[in-house]
Amino acid sequence: MDGNAQSSPDGTPREPFDESRAAWQESYDEAPRRDADFETMSGIPLEPVYGPDDAAGPLERVGWPGRPPYTRGPYASMYRSKLWTMRMFAGFGTAEDTNVRFKELLRAGGDGLSVAFDLPTLMGRDSDDPHSLGEVGRCGVAVDTLADVEDLFAGIDLGTVTTSMTINSPAVVLLAMYVAAAEKAGTERGRLGGTLQNDILKEYQAQKEYIFPPRPSMRIVVDTIRFCAAEMPRYHPVSVSGYHIREAGSTAVQELAFTLANGFAYVEAATAAGLDVDDFAPRLSFFFNSHLDFFEEIAKYRAARRIWARWMTSRYRARRARSAQLRFHTQT
Repeated sequence: MDGNAQSSPDGTPREPFDESRAAWQESYDEAPRRDADFETMSGIPLEPVYGPDDAAGPLERVGWPGRPPYTRGPYASMYRSKLWTMRMFAGFGTAEDTNVRFKELLRAGGDGLSVAFDLPTLMGRDSDDPHSLGEVGRCGVAVDTLADVEDLFAGIDLGTVTTSMTINSPAVVLLAMYVAAAEKAGTERGRLGGTLQNDILKEYQAQKEYIFPPRPSMRIVVDTIRFCAAEMPRYHPVSVSGYHIREAGSTAVQELAFTLANGFAYVEAATAAGLDVDDFAPRLSFFFNSHLDFFEEIAKYRAARRIWARWMTSRYRARRARSAQLRFHTQT
């Protein structure tokens, strides 16, 4: 492969091979290292990354970790620098009981918190609503008021602990309560990190826990994106979720198709509302399912990264590298 710029078969610009490899090597050399042995279960040492010299033929669309189109991941050193953030999905009946569980998880080495809410909370209903009878505190924590959120995170430093909240239709309300509780405890909103699921489109497609019609619901999502872009730069206002679509019976390909389509719909809605794509796209995140077909799942993740990078740069004119880097978490 020569040093001239080329395009891949689908027309995506590809960096010259030598320049791309040199850029990766520089980023990798500057990255920190975990104190660990990197080898297979059989004890065979693993190189940090493999290239054309290790297999027949060029890398074609694969590229290098941390380099466009980010097929192999958004970071040059990937898991050699940092493992996945591990969160235990947790929510007991009351905020006080859940708070005890959260503190146990953090003491045991948990990297962050993930809140499971009960059905009335997910549907925006109070615990004393007649429709909530028999569902309060089941499968998650009941949250009705700001005081509940204060109890939920009492004694936890929200400036250092990131929190994922699996909430959609009433997401804007829970986010407001979260910010208010944090500020009351002395943490400024700009320091808050975490993720709000807030993916209303997949509710109509799979989860079915929606309250309002699609158009006003999308406006709420865009308003949340706008607020977080301006006030909470460390926070992810949307986690575009394929997990629920897969659990509803889709194939891996269908999961990827629906999820990316939903992600692009949020980008289009936000830009149509006047937001600059590079002001919010770096904080969009994704949530995929991980089934048992190991290599199919890997192919799905890699395809998702590549498609997202290509569309964000070519269709939506993103200029920042982070806008084109698809970051996700997964659940088995």
